[in-house]
Amino acid sequence: MFSVPSTTYVEEVMDRNFDTLLDSDLIGYAFDKMISSDVRAMLVKNEEGEYVGLLSLKNIQRQGKVYRRLQDISNMIRVKDVMISDIIKTHVGVTLRDCRNSMIENDVGMLPVENDNGDIIGIIDKDHLRNHYYMKREDYATTLEHIMGEIKEGISAIDVNGVVILWNKFMQERYSISSEEIVGKKMSDFLEDTISERVLRTRISKSDIYYVHQKNGKDLYGLVHANPIYYRGEFVGVVCTEIDVTEAQNLSRELEKTNERIKYLQDEVKFLSKGVFDNILGKSYKIEKVKNMAKQVAKTNSSIFIWGESGTGKEVFARAIHEYSERTGQFVPVNCSAISSELFESEFFGYEEGAFTGARKKGKPGFFEIAKGGTLFLDEIADMPLSMQAKLLRAIQDREIRRVGGEDVISVDVRIISATNKDLEQMVNEELFREDLYYRLNVLELRIPPLRERREDIGILIYSFLDEQRKENDKPFLKLSKDAFRALEEYNWKGNVRELKNTIENIVVLATSNVIEYDELPSIIREGVESRNKKEEYPLDINEAIKKLEVKNITKALKMSGGNKAKAAKILNIPRTTLYYKLDQYNID
Repeated sequence: MFSVPSTTYVEEVMDRNFDTLLDSDLIGYAFDKMISSDVRAMLVKNEEGEYVGLLSLKNIQRQGKVYRRLQDISNMIRVKDVMISDIIKTHVGVTLRDCRNSMIENDVGMLPVENDNGDIIGIIDKDHLRNHYYMKREDYATTLEHIMGEIKEGISAIDVNGVVILWNKFMQERYSISSEEIVGKKMSDFLEDTISERVLRTRISKSDIYYVHQKNGKDLYGLVHANPIYYRGEFVGVVCTEIDVTEAQNLSRELEKTNERIKYLQDEVKFLSKGVFDNILGKSYKIEKVKNMAKQVAKTNSSIFIWGESGTGKEVFARAIHEYSERTGQFVPVNCSAISSELFESEFFGYEEGAFTGARKKGKPGFFEIAKGGTLFLDEIADMPLSMQAKLLRAIQDREIRRVGGEDVISVDVRIISATNKDLEQMVNEELFREDLYYRLNVLELRIPPLRERREDIGILIYSFLDEQRKENDKPFLKLSKDAFRALEEYNWKGNVRELKNTIENIVVLATSNVIEYDELPSIIREGVESRNKKEEYPLDINEAIKKLEVKNITKALKMSGGNKAKAAKILNIPRTTLYYKLDQYNID
């Protein structure tokens, strides 16, 4: 690449070897000497060698006009009679720009250059300046052309007539048009409806990504910026830059396709597998049935009511439903039994700053706002006082809330999942729970089976909890003896999965060897199993034996359902009409 100095001084360009005239020379001689030396001016010395003036062709021409012909004065007038005695000089260290300005200001075509001692050491004229600036511009043009060729972006320019005046190497390779072909011709002769031509018509900057053309069977895309160019307020053309974004565009399309495939595969995986419901351990028919139903209702926006005994995993199901639903908001669990009536509104709906004494600055969002776009899980819903139920019903119905102390109505998109271990239908009948709220909550109902109804899952749960607690308590490999394992399977788990998990944790913490024997089980487990294993005597009469067994099971089911005959029929897996018949037949109260 060529390098051009930014500032040039007269001593770098001046002519150090120059001819002079004597002031006593005739004009004719001076004229001939200037013509033969191809100069327009010469310095004049006297007999002592001192510079006394400057003679230019312009001075001689003026004298010729006075005398009509140069021949008339060539042998009559001497140099000293025509020369300019007041010499305009310049000095070493003066820039060419200042030197040019001095020539223009004083209307002279040549300046003597003197050094610091006052001696004239050279001359500089208009030809020196012209040649220097021409070469400098040529060097700049060569340097600019080299730079433009190395830039990895397209650069082009057109004038006001749409004629191409700049077309760099990038553009040549991209469009397979050489600069020799296109420069000096209209761009429209080679390319149609370019952004440069649009800007030429509108004189408004434009940027766009557009399809360029096909090259070697590949689509090319460019990011183009075109801007109008003004010089001294006059529109002179358009300059355009272009970046190759083919790879980025192709990657973007591939990414879109990949995202679509990923989404499809995710949907397929969720459809074919249990996904988040894998965290709910168990392979029994009853638990699988509930899981499949939960997956089915998870994709809806309907309220879900989960009923199950304490420790069956109601919150685990609620969380799984939320995750599977793909709702974007949070899962917010709320224990309704732990919230007092006085704090209900502020906890559920939030409050504004200064709403009451002790209120936080800037206020506080409530459960509904926190769960916006997500799921609000109302656990122990049966323990919510009646006074609070009406306010909850209004929020669920209107899908709107208002903060305590606030005036603005806030829309909330919240999915409600509620749960309890109590017979909510019976509570409605006894007017302990609002009927309208019950039907709002119980759009879809899931019943979580207790552990005693899915004994085939107990072994899976035992080994899962055993491994989990062993790792948490940094214990070596542990296993249960056959008697210990059988006892845990046969035990009547009133506390369901929660009780089983706590029992396994107790066993692991107190274990003294790698094998846990029957005697190491908690005494309540051993006593419960031994009591259950006592054989009950039945009469030899088959009909009496069946009667005794049916009475026992019906009584047990009614006790489990809290007297609810519909639920008892479900537990016994018989029609409700059959249950009513048996109650009358055996006179069961």
